[in-house]
Amino acid sequence: MHRAALAEVFLTSWQKAGRDAFTVTAQWPRSHSFYGSSHGTYDPLLLCETVRQTFPLLSHVAYDVPFGYQLSWSRLQYAVQPQALRIDGSPADLEIHAAFSDIRYHRSLPAMMTMHLEVVRDGSLVAMVSTRFGCHSPAVYRRLRGERADLAHVFASAPPPPAPVSRGVVGRLRKQDIVLSPTEERRRWQLRVDTSHPVLFDHALDHVPGMLLLESVRQAACASQATWDALVPTSMDISFNRYVEFGEPCWIEADSADVAEVPGTRRTVRVNARQGGSFAFNATAEMTDPAALL
Repeated sequence: MHRAALAEVFLTSWQKAGRDAFTVTAQWPRSHSFYGSSHGTYDPLLLCETVRQTFPLLSHVAYDVPFGYQLSWSRLQYAVQPQALRIDGSPADLEIHAAFSDIRYHRSLPAMMTMHLEVVRDGSLVAMVSTRFGCHSPAVYRRLRGERADLAHVFASAPPPPAPVSRGVVGRLRKQDIVLSPTEERRRWQLRVDTSHPVLFDHALDHVPGMLLLESVRQAACASQATWDALVPTSMDISFNRYVEFGEPCWIEADSADVAEVPGTRRTVRVNARQGGSFAFNATAEMTDPAALL
């Protein structure tokens, strides 16, 4: 699952269910140091991390992708059923039905794959997810990354994180969990990358991880709202266009056309990331008032 800490692994078993179809089980703890909630519901980004862990699991055990290959996110779409996210008296046991399609092979190994997932809890649908990702051999990855393929050097050379926005702006209680730094422009922030974070950087990387980018979408959506301090990302569609690098600023921008101050329990926000003059990702998120989840 490409995690160093066993406590950060949420998948518990897998089995083949048909051609290019699998059933994976997972368990969510009732509390988590990063993917937590103060509203009595599980964090939808815990769902995203669980889905992300299915990439290496099924790639290695079901499609014989060798260890040492690098996986890269291309797109992620999800929508959750908020009522199914409620935390009760025991950890949440999940059944994930995964089906692969549009598999592009290179020398008998998958190079790009699309995966559709249904996540079920106690017989009730929790979420629908669709995602596409690539598999790169060490040689291909070195060509893609060039000098940045030197993992030890790139990770050790990452600059210190800039100052964070205030905790209340993004609904976070701890400074280390804040991934935005303020700028002079409204609804524009610098991405704040703290490589000492024990969850987002469970192990050394040569680029900013996808889960940190998803968190930046959530925090930008929260920060762009004047009236709510902790919105819940109940759906998201994000396209990853390029790797986000450590060595240059990355700017997170919320589209003002989609964050008008209007009443309602759900709002749609567009969030983009720019680095080096190009879009690193483009995202649209539906943010829900946590009071509507109770």
